[in-house]
Amino acid sequence: MSLYIKWAVRALEFLGLWKKSGKLLFLGLENSGKTTLLHILKDLAKDRITQLALELHPKFEEYSVENIKFKTVDLCDHSQASRIRKDNFPTIDAIVFLVDASDRTRINENKFELYSLLLNEPLCNCPVLVLGNKIDRPGALSEHEFKTVFSLAQTTGKGRVARSELPGRPLEVFMCSVLKRQGYTEGFRWLAQYIE
Repeated sequence: MSLYIKWAVRALEFLGLWKKSGKLLFLGLENSGKTTLLHILKDLAKDRITQLALELHPKFEEYSVENIKFKTVDLCDHSQASRIRKDNFPTIDAIVFLVDASDRTRINENKFELYSLLLNEPLCNCPVLVLGNKIDRPGALSEHEFKTVFSLAQTTGKGRVARSELPGRPLEVFMCSVLKRQGYTEGFRWLAQYIE
């Protein structure tokens, strides 16, 4: 087994995703950190982050790292989430929604996108991991502020909760800094319990 494969396996085990089979859909407005996070996940063997250009149009991409398939969508306007249909993504097992928690001017736009996604009937059973990114920046929302602003007081909880014990879909918020590689691993570990 090559050094890259060994490192990738260890990283996926750390995230709780090793030996998991499924597709994760990454969503969020531009500049939320999706591309950087996906770059980190895609390039597990490299210990550097490169500056990536912003996408001007929705971008769909699929790739896999070992057993996990990632399907990504970069949204650029708030009409995009409402257009996503389960039949476009028949095997989506979970959704990762990223928000730039330091950009208070786009809170309403992010809230609209998140609620369009949560109210999308074909996706109503998909677990949702919400990552409040860029907490390392001045003025970023705290987790309490984030949950209040986004009306997410009733989340699943960050521990292990059996899906059968939940009244609805698994949904939780984790604050993170993708650039500093902090916080999102806990979110993926939480999400992994809901992926077969």
